[in-house]
Amino acid sequence: MIDEPVTSLESPLSPAIIRGLGDRSYDKRKSAALEVTNLIKSLHENPDHLSQDKIIAVIQFLANEFTRSRNVHHRKGGLIALAAAALGFGSDIDLYLNYLIPPVIERFDDQENRVCYYACEAMYNISKVARTLILRYFNQIFDGLCKLFAHVDVDVKNGANLLDRLIKDIVTETETFDIDSFIPILQKHIRRTKPYIRQLIVGWITVLDAVPDINMLDYLPDFLDGLINMLSDGNQEIKTAAENALNEFLKEIREAEVVEFGPMVTILVNQCRSREKDIRATALTWITEFISLGGTRLIGHYSGLLGSIISCISDSEAEIRAAATTANAGLMQLVRNTSEPFELLPIIQTLTMEMLSEFVMTRVACLQWLYMLHEKDSSRMNNYITDILPALLKAVSDTSDEVVLVNLQVLALIALDPVQFTRVLNAMVHLFYEDRSLLETRGALVIRKLCSHLDAASIYLALAKILSNKPDLEFISLMVQTLNLILLTAPELASLRRSLKASFQSNATEQDKSTFTSLFLCWTHNAVATFALCLLAQAYHISASLIQKFADADVTVGFLMQIDKLVQLLESPIFIQLRLHLLETDSVHREELLKSLYGLLMLLPQSQAYKTLSDRLATVSSLHMHIGLINTHRIANFRLGLLRGKALIPGSSADWNDAVSTTPFANQNNSNNNLAATTAQTSSSANTTASTANT
Repeated sequence: MIDEPVTSLESPLSPAIIRGLGDRSYDKRKSAALEVTNLIKSLHENPDHLSQDKIIAVIQFLANEFTRSRNVHHRKGGLIALAAAALGFGSDIDLYLNYLIPPVIERFDDQENRVCYYACEAMYNISKVARTLILRYFNQIFDGLCKLFAHVDVDVKNGANLLDRLIKDIVTETETFDIDSFIPILQKHIRRTKPYIRQLIVGWITVLDAVPDINMLDYLPDFLDGLINMLSDGNQEIKTAAENALNEFLKEIREAEVVEFGPMVTILVNQCRSREKDIRATALTWITEFISLGGTRLIGHYSGLLGSIISCISDSEAEIRAAATTANAGLMQLVRNTSEPFELLPIIQTLTMEMLSEFVMTRVACLQWLYMLHEKDSSRMNNYITDILPALLKAVSDTSDEVVLVNLQVLALIALDPVQFTRVLNAMVHLFYEDRSLLETRGALVIRKLCSHLDAASIYLALAKILSNKPDLEFISLMVQTLNLILLTAPELASLRRSLKASFQSNATEQDKSTFTSLFLCWTHNAVATFALCLLAQAYHISASLIQKFADADVTVGFLMQIDKLVQLLESPIFIQLRLHLLETDSVHREELLKSLYGLLMLLPQSQAYKTLSDRLATVSSLHMHIGLINTHRIANFRLGLLRGKALIPGSSADWNDAVSTTPFANQNNSNNNLAATTAQTSSSANTTASTANT
């Protein structure tokens, strides 16, 4: 900076003007500025070949000797003089703007507050004269306004507001505003967090959007991210302004014929992971609208949209969860109805990654997506089973039952394919082999649900085949024990139980026989399960033979516990037919059934199970004894009835004569009765005659 202005014979200004512009008094500086205006007017109104050079010399002198001076009063006077010079140019100011504007803008960030204010005032006056011509320097002025709006001094801010309103008025009245050159400046400042700068930015976005000749939708991707970030501002006024601007843009998007969704989708996807509730809510609202409006034009962004929505579906805020659920349903419907080919791998990778989420709703949503995708195009999805199956197997051990149930639906859907059927069951058996505790806690649930979605017999036969090839006999025994318990209790396996019960009947099909044979070969790895299978299939001759073999087995606590459980199951509705078979005294299998059950009783120690089975068998024996006594009593009564001609059956009121009267021998009996009556009469007459003779 220059300390003092030069006062020489070559100076374009008189010494009086120079002294006045540097004076401490505002009035004297203003008076000197008016002299500058008159000087410029005189030079401008009496042009010659040196007039323009003299005017430029005056401006440069004011800039160099005053606005760049170290003396604060000189800087003030220089700014006032430059504004005054602009007033003297009138409509021809365009020739000198290159000399007027830079020194004024330089003072926007002056250390002295009043100098900044005077710079603002000077630019305001210059702009009033230049009007649309000032727009050539719009970017530099806007940069300066950002500095002024961030200023701590209230007067400076007020001056900046006045200048800002004037520039906005000028922009709205022109048709030649260079929006392309302004957008980079907007991008630069929109990320700044100072409230007053954000207020300036939002105001300009709103104004430019209102200009008919400017289509701000074309440039929306360039500043959308920053505009959404303003929703987190602590100043409610700025937050409301940003929200209103976004709502207006969304309305314009709905009404627009052509919209480029792609760049904006990327921004919205990132904003869905913001920590701010309002930002997430707005992003989801826009995404929902884009899904509805964009349709298959978003096909390249399916994966990104899915990831952003899934991340919000378990949000702590109920409003966000509801918005994410709506967006998720819309996107799922869009993907389901998409007929054009799209990349499945990015979607699958997104889903398998999100399945690691700690939130149940997120994991359930991922599984529902996998189900829908497989239902939509199973042939393509089968190509990615290697990527999907590990995540699904991991979900089997999930702590949430809801996740497990949906996961089993997905596995069942995959297993509808014959190739994948074996693959899924092999993987499941291997999972249980690696985690025995999982077999105990979730094994029954897994098998039952697979049987409810698929054919139970097919699953059991496939598992029997898989287990038969496993080298670990202890694991096979444990697995057979689990499968057998499910077979004897689960309603989902009713059809398989009917097939097994029919396998030894005269009307059994080859399929029934084959089913029993296949299961029997695998079930032999567990003695109690094999015995139970024979009882279920009514193969009592086999169970009777097996019970003799139990004496050679190691009777462990586990073995006795299995027998105890079997005794309890014998009292269940599954074995009601077996219990009724005990009543069939004339059945050829009754003896073998009794041997089986009495043998089982002999294996049990004195316990509740022993008492239960013993009571059942004692009841049967007592019943048989009573039936024998009743039959003996009936025979005796029958014989007595023959002698007495009374009751044919004990307790019957039917008379023997009545019973006989209905037989073919009724007439013969009647003749005999008549004969007896005649004989009786003859005898009576004879007796009377004899009595008289004796008298």
